[in-house]
Amino acid sequence: MSERTKPLVEVRGLSKYYPIEEGMFRRVQGWLKAVDDVSFEIHPGETLGLVGESGSGKTTVGRCMLRAVDPTAGEVWFHHEGQSWDMAALSQKELLAIRPYAQMIFQDPYSSLDPRLPVFDIISEPIRTHNMASGTELEDQVKHLAARVGLNIDHLRRYPHAFSGGQRQRIGIARALATQPRLIVADEPVSALDASIQAQILNLLPELQREFGLTFLFIAHDLSVVEYVSDRVAVMYVGRLVETASTKRIFSMPSHPYTEALLSAVPKPEPDQHKERIVLKGETANPADLPSGCYFHPRCHYAEDICRREAPPWVEVAPGHHAACHFAGELTLAAIQTPSS
Repeated sequence: MSERTKPLVEVRGLSKYYPIEEGMFRRVQGWLKAVDDVSFEIHPGETLGLVGESGSGKTTVGRCMLRAVDPTAGEVWFHHEGQSWDMAALSQKELLAIRPYAQMIFQDPYSSLDPRLPVFDIISEPIRTHNMASGTELEDQVKHLAARVGLNIDHLRRYPHAFSGGQRQRIGIARALATQPRLIVADEPVSALDASIQAQILNLLPELQREFGLTFLFIAHDLSVVEYVSDRVAVMYVGRLVETASTKRIFSMPSHPYTEALLSAVPKPEPDQHKERIVLKGETANPADLPSGCYFHPRCHYAEDICRREAPPWVEVAPGHHAACHFAGELTLAAIQTPSS
């Protein structure tokens, strides 16, 4: 594989289990499988949207990728300038050298910023930590980043409490850009914002992607947001991937019943277009007590005996389109776009 076509990130068999401890001596009685054998790739310059219900494990995937939490198993290969690192295997000292290339935008703009620091220090801290600039050069870089994300540079000495939620998220974006990263994990970056502010941030991110040559893992539960920003989509259910494909293919020809249910919840822009909402029966599977066979079978309208007995294989439905379903490619599932749209 040539350097030009090599993925920027390769996630292989990523898992994160949390022990379930009971009794006075805190003996491990079982495991909560937050992420279970997840694999995918992200190519340079693309945005992969990672979607699923709350508790599906998508945020844990992003945090494991950047080693904000240590994975239980698996590999996270990061390729940059002819070198490759397994992020999951690096020591903390080795990670420090890689940190500038992979950054995160957090979900909550209110709790992700240090209230004791002025905005200038928040944005400049990563630059100073990695000895990338100082003095006038540092000040110029911070001002440029602040202006680029839409902040008033005259307000850089103010503290986070003086800013709105949308402005705080812009501060977080500027901080993520400060080290000139290649990869940004955006963890639900607009879910805590008002709709009008969401639109502004969603328009800003692709502009920054083109200008700074960024690659995104965009984590969200809202498929309409994912459709707007993503080149490809990966769908998670209870710690596992159930489908991946291009955004257009996911929205026009889903192959997993869970994806179909998520799509049915996306609002239609045309009021006269009626679309029946698929209401899933039962509750999301408990990652500490998972069902046999396909994890989704207790809620699936199409489940048969094999779904209860055997875990579904990961099959290629079409080039670049994979799904974990015994009947992938056989079911006719409802979409929200026509294949030609």
